[in-house]
Amino acid sequence: MKFISWNVNGLRACVQKGFLAFFQESDADFFCLQETKLQEGQIQLDLPGYEQYWSYAEKKGYSGTAIFAKATPLSVIYGLGIPELDTEGRLITLEYPNFYLITCYTPNAQQELARLDHRLKWEKAFRDYVCKLDESKPVILCGDLNVAHQEIDLKNPASNRGSAGFSDEERACFSQLLESGFTDTFRYQNPNATGMYSWWSYRFRARENNAGWRIDYFVVSDRLRDQIAETAIYSQVTGSDHCPVGLELNI
Repeated sequence: MKFISWNVNGLRACVQKGFLAFFQESDADFFCLQETKLQEGQIQLDLPGYEQYWSYAEKKGYSGTAIFAKATPLSVIYGLGIPELDTEGRLITLEYPNFYLITCYTPNAQQELARLDHRLKWEKAFRDYVCKLDESKPVILCGDLNVAHQEIDLKNPASNRGSAGFSDEERACFSQLLESGFTDTFRYQNPNATGMYSWWSYRFRARENNAGWRIDYFVVSDRLRDQIAETAIYSQVTGSDHCPVGLELNI
């Protein structure tokens, strides 16, 4: 079973830059999006064979997530069920007989960590939510989690220490998630791989110089580890400041 996740940084713009070609080529069973930057009715995608699930931010042109799925879910959950954290369209959960699939766009702590308190509230509520789901069946979580976990997950760790996405607090939250019974699939398969990134700033020719960050993930319940067949970072795919990431599971 093949899964793709992509922060498209504005789906309408990404469609103009080759989104549909990659979508069709990848032929994933599940294609998850973050940062769609859409309101309902602002785009119509003809995706034969896929059901479409969308979550929108109240603020126009901001955040938003989607999942395109070949299989009909047993249930669909939007958000965390916490009103103050559910206004930005950051989470969709699809339930299937043997697993839950989540697409997540984690809040950015912003410059000077101005939104760190909100981010930490999200992290706690999100971890509790995912762990609760995991009690009943395995979880497959993907998305832009807005954190580079280890120093090998970004090009310049020393100069970025304490910055949004590489603060001690955010990294600790990701560690807590993994310690709660979850596996970073790419790092599990590639424990020492360096230079493998999923986001590059639009400034300073960062992508050309591969001065990037790995902040887009597939994380699964530990009991799915043995079913990980392949992980991928599609760094050659443009159309956004993020590239897609992928996972194949024998499930």
